[in-house]
Amino acid sequence: MLIILEGIVMCFILLMTCVVAISDGAVGGVALYEEDVQKRVVELGYTTEKKIKKSFIIMSCVLFIPVFTVVPFMVYYINGAEGFWNGFWQMTAILWIMGVFDRVFVDWYWVGKTKAWEIEGTEDLKPYIPKKVLIMKWCFTAVGFPVFSAVMAGIGCLLM
Repeated sequence: MLIILEGIVMCFILLMTCVVAISDGAVGGVALYEEDVQKRVVELGYTTEKKIKKSFIIMSCVLFIPVFTVVPFMVYYINGAEGFWNGFWQMTAILWIMGVFDRVFVDWYWVGKTKAWEIEGTEDLKPYIPKKVLIMKWCFTAVGFPVFSAVMAGIGCLLM
């Protein structure tokens, strides 16, 4: 039960990052879009490449610093995980919860089915998350997160 709650905490961090990114309009989150959309938004004069790069760095830090710090902290210090396997499966479960939330709620529903992420002048570039990219994201969620968890669990074992 605690792992589910911790997964929800990570979903909340992801959600708040997205909410803040698009709080003044979808252009604020354009760093999360594919390159063709980013180029169009720059061509339309809504933003600059420099702002997109800066936004990408900030959003990456806001998302990945908690993954590198909060997840291992929850697993090893709150849950009391000991050893590689215990830490590995708990981190994998937490990240899978976050990943499925990202794929289903953020990508499929919020970006794909609502107008919250729609940027005027880019409608012809929809879907904003093409099928090939969506498949890669699902593969990363299914395989990449466990690999990432293995690395973090290995580091956790060395530090414990």
